[in-house]
Amino acid sequence: MSPWFRQHRFALGAALSSVRKAPGSFLFNVLVVALALTLPFAGITLLDNVRPLSEQLSVDPEISLFMKAEASREEAAGLAPQIRAIAAGTGKASVVFIPREEALTSLKEKSGLSDVLDTLGENPLPDSYVLKLEGFSSSAAAGGVDAMVERLRALPGVETVQVDSAWVKRLAALLGILRLALLLLAVTLGIVVIAVVFNTIRLQVLTQKEEIAVSKLLGATDNFIHRPFYYTGALLGLCSGAAALGAVTLALAPLNRAIGEFARLYASEFQLAPLGGPEISGILAISAGLGLIGAMLSVQRTLARSQ
Repeated sequence: MSPWFRQHRFALGAALSSVRKAPGSFLFNVLVVALALTLPFAGITLLDNVRPLSEQLSVDPEISLFMKAEASREEAAGLAPQIRAIAAGTGKASVVFIPREEALTSLKEKSGLSDVLDTLGENPLPDSYVLKLEGFSSSAAAGGVDAMVERLRALPGVETVQVDSAWVKRLAALLGILRLALLLLAVTLGIVVIAVVFNTIRLQVLTQKEEIAVSKLLGATDNFIHRPFYYTGALLGLCSGAAALGAVTLALAPLNRAIGEFARLYASEFQLAPLGGPEISGILAISAGLGLIGAMLSVQRTLARSQ
């Protein structure tokens, strides 16, 4: 067995021994850190479930272009080549001209207000075009239609241009805000975790101050003295992360029951699923890393002041 492996095994054993000597204090600290980690872990779980749902939404923009009421049929039909040229710049696109008579007939059939519309006398609807763009795989790509919409609005005789998939971009923007808020929350609570571990290890170092002094007199190096505390901090972070993930997983059962009842009102079966193996491994590694950082800062600062 190599000396390096032997030293780390000894340090891990010493860390576990200190935990066994005061299990109540260790479990209390795990509870405090786990409470700080639960909220960002719950947010990560929520975003992980919403992300594939948002990616499945159709982001192929459908643009409706309405002519001015006073524009003649010849003027409206004459814009077709220009509209097709503008739409072709974004990739595959289909352009459909809808005469005002056809639009009125469709409105009567779909609204059931044919009698009311007949009392208007003349047709109030303008000629229009519908542009269906294809090949957009994400809402970020769909955002490229904004420049095309401005060009369409500048055409002569055009009254209004409406992008019917704008809500998809709004959803993507909302998810972006949630991700940023979650990141800021995670950073803030990460600092809280480091502070809790810092204070916990500091008290442990002060408690073992005499043992550390004796070890130095016997020739122990700083690394040899520091390692058990590093392992203790990493164990505290790891156990806290596991406890927080367990709490989030247990909370999914009652939450899914409420979500299921709400989703059935919209003929959906949406349910929140727990995080997968890679995500859990990454979260536990981050938790252990935060504990290790807090322990390193605490040991180095505390021992430097005591010398």
